[in-house]
Amino acid sequence: MWWFLPCILGFIRLYLDGVKVLLYQLFNRSFTLPDLPKQNGKVAIVTGGARGMGYEISRHLVSLDMHVVIAGNEEQEGLAAVKKIHEELNQGKVEFMYLDLASLTSVRQFVQRYKAKGLPLHVLVNNAGVMLVPERRTEDGFELHFGLNYLGHFLLTILFLDVLKKSGKPGKFSRIVIMSSATHYGGRLIQDDLQGRMCYSAHGAYAQSKLALLLFSYHLQNLLWVRGDPVTVNAVDPGMVDTALYGNLSSLAQLAKKPFAKLLFRTPAEGASTAIYAAAASELEGIGGLYLYNGRKTESSALSYDERLQNKLWKESCALVGLQQT
Repeated sequence: MWWFLPCILGFIRLYLDGVKVLLYQLFNRSFTLPDLPKQNGKVAIVTGGARGMGYEISRHLVSLDMHVVIAGNEEQEGLAAVKKIHEELNQGKVEFMYLDLASLTSVRQFVQRYKAKGLPLHVLVNNAGVMLVPERRTEDGFELHFGLNYLGHFLLTILFLDVLKKSGKPGKFSRIVIMSSATHYGGRLIQDDLQGRMCYSAHGAYAQSKLALLLFSYHLQNLLWVRGDPVTVNAVDPGMVDTALYGNLSSLAQLAKKPFAKLLFRTPAEGASTAIYAAAASELEGIGGLYLYNGRKTESSALSYDERLQNKLWKESCALVGLQQT
């Protein structure tokens, strides 16, 4: 009986976090982007950049004169997004490249293809993700939320560090923006069962993946600071946004969501605003290690600042993806 308790607690914590966010959004306006400086041809990669918040991030960065690479696992959707951005803006440079974050092989191939282009990389937006998916495994055998949301982005980021460092310089740092979520507050890192084999909970798995992203974000920024590398890492929380991510809710939850979505949920453009801000705002130049919500620095969970846990997850992640610890 007791083995089932973490599954129930994960479910309860996630929905309590959701209620808190909705109450905040009911009484507080969405963050409005300030005027952002032109980016003068800087290059950005946006994972999951063809739909929802990812599309809004891609479109806005292109409007700021960034060359944006939309990375995703649906080629037709990606090409359609490129076409739509061209039609909407009639300016800028945007392209699609295939990337399946649920495959470590695909991540490595994507990095190789990108590097072969000889492009710099000034901004990496780790936006793609899945939520509340029934139990599934990635190509490499990892639980899907952990493997795609976290581990795929972990490997992608580490493999791009050399290009990010080379592209940044004092006063013009490269930036890594990591999409987390308020669900991390209820997340727990089950260190002896990261893959959820003992007791699978889609709610707990999603929250764990978002906590893992924060632990990674803080640890990576500390390493970059120690080395003096011109790269910043910031995590953002988009709030509760009306996107296709909620397609895996139960039928009852879907019915409950519908009447509240337009009133309480953020639009994809509103949800994307803090990530865009983190990617381009001049006031964040050289500033990293933040958790940003609704355009403001916010305290994340106490667990996310646990340096021992950050270091342990880093070592475990390196081992899982076959990287030597740096």
